[in-house]
Amino acid sequence: MVDVTGKPSTAREATAAGLVVMAAETKALVMEGRLNKGDALEVARIAGVMAAKRTSDLIPLCHPLPLGAVDVELAPVDRGIEVRATVKTTERTGVEMEALTAVTVAALTVYDMVKSTERRVQITDIRLLRKSGGRSGTWSSPEG
Repeated sequence: MVDVTGKPSTAREATAAGLVVMAAETKALVMEGRLNKGDALEVARIAGVMAAKRTSDLIPLCHPLPLGAVDVELAPVDRGIEVRATVKTTERTGVEMEALTAVTVAALTVYDMVKSTERRVQITDIRLLRKSGGRSGTWSSPEG
């Protein structure tokens, strides 16, 4: 692990996003909560929050961080369901990995819940949108 003991604790925030691509009919079932497995949006939101909290257990050499906030949002878009996660902490290292993990696991949860309805579902475009805090300051992607 990288030694962060000499770094000051600062407020840090990161937002990531991803896309679960699916047919319009499948998206309608998700949005209406009519999947056989239940409410995919709420289950995925909770899964994303839980994943952010367990990131250091999943990613080797990732520092365990106390998280101040995790917000996972799922919304319909033209091609399917967009997943966004924002994670905040006041620590010595950033929360980009936690935000990316939250998005990934939330997207995987949606996939799991719709796979019996549609086999052609895809998870795409997982990316960091913005981060702030720490020595490097604020960074934002063109879409962030």
